[in-house]
Amino acid sequence: MDENDTVPGVALRRNLHQPDISSPLAHLLVRESIVHKHQLDAHLQGVASLAGDFADAFNMRELACLAGLWHDVGKFSNAFQQYLHDLDAEGAHLEGQRGRVDHSTAGAVHAVRLLEKANPLAARILAYCIAGHHTGLADWHTSSDSSLSVRLARMKSETSDALERAPSSILNQPAPSITPIIAGEAIELAAQAAFLVRMLFSAVVDADFLDTEAFMNAQQAAKRRDHLPDVDKMHDTLMHFLQRLNSESKQTAVNQQRRGVLQACLDAAKDQPGFFSLTAPTGSGKTLSSLAFALSHAREHRLSRVVYAVPFTSIIEQNADVFRQALSELGPSAVVEHHCSIDPEKETPTNRLACENWDAGIIVTTNVQLFESLYASKTSRCRKLHNLARSVIVLDEAQALPVEFIAPCLAALKELVRNYGCTVVLCTATQPAVHRGEQFPIGIDSPREIITDAKALYASMKRVHVRHAGRLSDPELLQHIGRQRQALCIVNTRSHAAGLYAELKFNGDAHHLSAAMCPQHRSEKLAEIRRLLDADRPCRVVSTQLIEAGVDIDFPMVYRAISGLDSIAQAAGRCNREGKLQHGEVLVFEGEEPPPVGHLKRAADTAGELIGLYDDMLCLDAIEQYFSLHYWKCKEGWDQKGVLGFFKISGGCPCVILSKPPRKCG
Repeated sequence: MDENDTVPGVALRRNLHQPDISSPLAHLLVRESIVHKHQLDAHLQGVASLAGDFADAFNMRELACLAGLWHDVGKFSNAFQQYLHDLDAEGAHLEGQRGRVDHSTAGAVHAVRLLEKANPLAARILAYCIAGHHTGLADWHTSSDSSLSVRLARMKSETSDALERAPSSILNQPAPSITPIIAGEAIELAAQAAFLVRMLFSAVVDADFLDTEAFMNAQQAAKRRDHLPDVDKMHDTLMHFLQRLNSESKQTAVNQQRRGVLQACLDAAKDQPGFFSLTAPTGSGKTLSSLAFALSHAREHRLSRVVYAVPFTSIIEQNADVFRQALSELGPSAVVEHHCSIDPEKETPTNRLACENWDAGIIVTTNVQLFESLYASKTSRCRKLHNLARSVIVLDEAQALPVEFIAPCLAALKELVRNYGCTVVLCTATQPAVHRGEQFPIGIDSPREIITDAKALYASMKRVHVRHAGRLSDPELLQHIGRQRQALCIVNTRSHAAGLYAELKFNGDAHHLSAAMCPQHRSEKLAEIRRLLDADRPCRVVSTQLIEAGVDIDFPMVYRAISGLDSIAQAAGRCNREGKLQHGEVLVFEGEEPPPVGHLKRAADTAGELIGLYDDMLCLDAIEQYFSLHYWKCKEGWDQKGVLGFFKISGGCPCVILSKPPRKCG
């Protein structure tokens, strides 16, 4: 019979309690009274091959192949084979549920036994990846019996039996070579080792899922990457779209500047992979220009995909829609969205499958999804990580990375560039926020500037006057807004926005935007507001800061409650965006409701110290001084949860893996 045999169900039932030990199975599936058998040796070889291919992107093929080859060695035990042949055991390949047989410890034990003396680092890494390939990465030492060190020392009967029954052709493998990783700073060394564990773990987990799926659900396996275009096709399609857009656009000064930004991105895309910074004002076309850089750079250097990360779920659908429109010739599956706000009824099967492992050309996601995955331990969160290797990662609104997690976020980005062949683009409408400096030693060291003269670009695209109005009571603020036909007011809290909206609505037509709205309601409201503005009808809007980052909307007058200068700059980007007026107006005020305690208050306090020192509070010198002062004030909280401190080195090996990352780390 073939390696994946099928036999009538009745024949199997006669031998349920007499498994064929000479031909051990990895999986068994009964469908329409036909029993399908997945041979264990075929599964181990299949996972080893896939995992090796995945890890080849970061030069760890040998190690990944071994992890794949040994990951299910525990299934050679008589206990597992007997259990698998029970009628109700179609899920026997899983672990962590009562009655199921431990089949992941045996391979980890074997890796340590065989390699601990010759290559202790390889032994430890393999043990982590193999032991955790179902239940997730475990800590090395904990007070419970679930720690990896305790688990490896406790020899279960099924573990011993599996190692005795496993063929020497599987077990006896030469010690792997480990390509030395480029060392970072001393504080990052342990985290680097843990990072390597996660990347290899991801390769093994994804390979195991895919090989198992090919047996269990061949129809679903065939759907993966169906109609997903490659980087070359997406690049060519985007270039054609941009050429058409240029030919159809009016020859305004703003559009001329946008063309200049696009050309700078295309020129910079030829440079070698690494860190880049795209610093350009709001309304300069950064969204499409940054995608043009990413796809051109990926094509130039044969990188695999583009990951576009944004700080807020409120704008992710807009960015994804912009990309889909540009790539519409390739169909809706050209762009994959991965975030918590996606509408399940609108999500395509291809999108759903691609979200599992990010096997797609363009992924639009959130900072939270990206950075939490990089420090996660669960198989479902880590599965996609290996597909970050040799990718272009675009961080939209890079200045929005939370200060309290800035150290682990930047450490992860540095490691992706340093050892995993990535390019990272830091997009910002303000002076670069995360560059290394005397007061910010953990920053990115000298990223290449895509716009070589950012100050000249800002001067040529200045479309607003920003004034500081001092303190305004709510009645005074409402009087100001009421005198405008079209105005946007942005405040710092939902309660303040709701209160102002209620008063404004009572006195006339008004609209309200808040992160508390469901995504569909928010999108519909934004569409309504755009229609009113395009028709030059009265339109007064009260919103929280969700409207600031990347929302393509254009008001002649914007009111902004005191906040960080980066937020004020984003608010200004919603004013006179298309340059229809000689100058729009932005009024910064202190409202009745102060910024909430925490990041918003610290940012507002820092801005308050600088506003009176500059004629233009949003000039690049002011923004640079703002970030320098803001980060310096928060230096004790750059890693507020102590994420990097969870990783240790013992005897040259990583000995602690963070198993429960803090929430909201990006």
